[in-house]
Amino acid sequence: MSLPNKRTASNNNSNNYSPSAMKKAKSQAVACSVDTANKNGLHHDNDAVFDPSSISLDDDLKPDEPRQQAAANLSRKKAQPPQPAKKLVIKLLKAKPTLPTNFEEDTWAKLKLAIKAIFLKQPTSCDLEKLYQAVNDLCLHKMGGNLYQRIEKECEEHISAAIRSLVGQSPDLVVFLSLVERCWQDLCDQMLMIRGIALYLDRTYVKQTPNVRSLWDMGLQLFRKYLSSYSEVEHKTVTGLLRMIERERLGEAVDRTLLNHLLKMFTALGIYSESFEKPFLECTSEFYAAEGMKYMQQSDVPDYLKHVEIRLHEEHERCLLYLDVSTRKPLIATAERQLLERHISAILDKGFTMLMDGHRTEDLQRMYSLFSRVNALESLRQALAMYIRRTGHGIVMDEEKDKDMVSSLLEFKASLDTIWEQSFSKNEAFCNTIKDAFEYLINLRQNRPAELIAKFLDEKLRAGNKGTSEEELEGTLDKVLVLFRFIQGKDVFEAFYKKDLAKRLLLGKSASIDAEKSMISKLKTECGSQFTNKLEGMFKDIELSKEINESFKQSSQARTKLPSGIEMSVHVLTTGYWPTYPPMDVRLPHELNVYQDIFKEFYLSKYSGRRLMWQNSLGHCVLKAEFPKGKKELAVSLFQTVVLMLFNDAQKLSFQDIKDATGIEDKELRRTLQSLACGKVRVLQKLPKGRDVDDDDSFVFNEGFTAPLYRIKVNAIQMKETVEENTSTTERVFQDRQYQVDAAIVRIMKTRKVLSHTLLITELFQQVLPPVLQFELFIYLKHNKISHIQSQSYWTMPQITNITW
Repeated sequence: MSLPNKRTASNNNSNNYSPSAMKKAKSQAVACSVDTANKNGLHHDNDAVFDPSSISLDDDLKPDEPRQQAAANLSRKKAQPPQPAKKLVIKLLKAKPTLPTNFEEDTWAKLKLAIKAIFLKQPTSCDLEKLYQAVNDLCLHKMGGNLYQRIEKECEEHISAAIRSLVGQSPDLVVFLSLVERCWQDLCDQMLMIRGIALYLDRTYVKQTPNVRSLWDMGLQLFRKYLSSYSEVEHKTVTGLLRMIERERLGEAVDRTLLNHLLKMFTALGIYSESFEKPFLECTSEFYAAEGMKYMQQSDVPDYLKHVEIRLHEEHERCLLYLDVSTRKPLIATAERQLLERHISAILDKGFTMLMDGHRTEDLQRMYSLFSRVNALESLRQALAMYIRRTGHGIVMDEEKDKDMVSSLLEFKASLDTIWEQSFSKNEAFCNTIKDAFEYLINLRQNRPAELIAKFLDEKLRAGNKGTSEEELEGTLDKVLVLFRFIQGKDVFEAFYKKDLAKRLLLGKSASIDAEKSMISKLKTECGSQFTNKLEGMFKDIELSKEINESFKQSSQARTKLPSGIEMSVHVLTTGYWPTYPPMDVRLPHELNVYQDIFKEFYLSKYSGRRLMWQNSLGHCVLKAEFPKGKKELAVSLFQTVVLMLFNDAQKLSFQDIKDATGIEDKELRRTLQSLACGKVRVLQKLPKGRDVDDDDSFVFNEGFTAPLYRIKVNAIQMKETVEENTSTTERVFQDRQYQVDAAIVRIMKTRKVLSHTLLITELFQQVLPPVLQFELFIYLKHNKISHIQSQSYWTMPQITNITW
């Protein structure tokens, strides 16, 4: 057979070659012959043989003149003329190649011996390369199917015999598991060797034929088939694995490598989930159910939680070491369900209160972490709410400990905040639970906590708190402000705080004006400017009073009319800003009356149209007293001053004489005399002696009085609040609330004109938002006998042109 002449087209770069070079290169390219004869001497009918003598070259390609001249100059030789073309002829062999006799049987016999030797762990008589080539030859001649079936049959015989040999083996489960592992390991090694020999079969016949497993998968399928057929072997293997794991849980040392290999065998065979995992999870559930009941009865909650944490960690490690990765989630869930979920209520009932009382943040953090794993945080949150309410109830409702209520609540709140930060991971739901529980506590006793919080602030802001820095005071104010936020009746707090602030400002007992203003600023931020408007007005009055006193001292009235030996400072207060004080009459000494009249004349001349009303109960004085044993200065109230100045003209006075001379109200006079004659500083002596003042008692000047200090503060009983004062303050707050209810009714009816009773009540509850005022609304309606009006009754609003509240 001859090939047609071929013409070669050269690119631009081929211009650099001479004709002789091109001829030589072309000759080399076509002079190569291909021998397709098989190494075994086999030939096919269609094999082609290349004859070099029949090769011909095309002589039509001629170089151009410049290229010929350049080649001549370089080689200094004359260019050769082109040679005649040669033809390429391919001749076919006439004889058809054939296979040797019994080729397939002989080749398989050789392979079979090798496979048997592999299964028997004996050396093969034939070189592995020749075995590989034999498989290759069989596959090339379309004999791969028979070869695959024969290999499968040999493997099946061996695997069935190997598994059968395990039946009735050692009763010791660990020894038996070792035998199973050895059998499995041998199979893996043997199948790998067989697969290496028959690799060409895997890559050709298996890939090209559907529904045919690879040699490795075929070996696994056979092992799985006979393992399941000999159920004794499979059952004994699973039982041995479960027993080993149970022993490990009980603290014994086991061969984890053996467990790892056998469980990987189950995974490779595809029977891990059904044959092992299912019974394993059942055994785990039973084991931890029994252990959970036992430990809950024998140990306390902190130790139990530590045990649960250790168990969960062990199960996690078990998954990493030898269990399949798919088992981790159901295994951990099973352990959590039996050790935690079933005992949530018991854990909380038995140990939560103990942990909270002991401030055991680490154990509480462990409880929070474990409960979050089983979605039990809601139960923990409810337990926290119940604990706060139960503990706080004992603090708030114990009237004997009212003095320490606020400080106890602050300590309790600080403890809860620490636990919330360190143990409960600053969970927002738990924070809201603490707030709600504290709001419930603060308002258990309707108005008392608000009053006590105001008193606590008065104590902290009053002068005399030694050892407290400005930073500590500021921190205390911030903490108290947290409790203030929970108060529903903030008007009660405002009333008592304003009354205490007035005393601190008027008596000069404030520890720091900056701290006072800082507290006002905090209250303003919390409740708005309307809440602190009166409090800010009190500070303005104090500053304005200083200016008025300076102006009075420089006035002509003061320079010409004031009696000598007396200095007086007057605070001019705006009635609307300051608390309401009951008027208390007293007959002042002549010197004081003169001073008051002169100041009144000065003030009214400067501010015409105003009216001054003297509050004698708020006055205080410093008296210079001469005792036989030395001079002293006495810091006393105005009422005490009036009583003491009577003894300038008399040595002994009866109770009735003092009452007639001073005009002081009976109860206030008894308290005043008690402070002067029965207290720690006894400037007067009572006859007869005793702690109470009776109508027939007499009083004399104590000439034997002595004290180490020059200035002495006489116990000012009038500064201490009485039950009547507190009741009066509370009643004023209730009255203000009724005014708010009245105003709300008027606003609603002016808008609606006509409204049913039910809708009116609904509107009132919407406008009077604080629950305290809602309670006052209920009392108000009941007191005014409005609650009996039927729902079909209607209210009408008359035409009102001018309303002033």
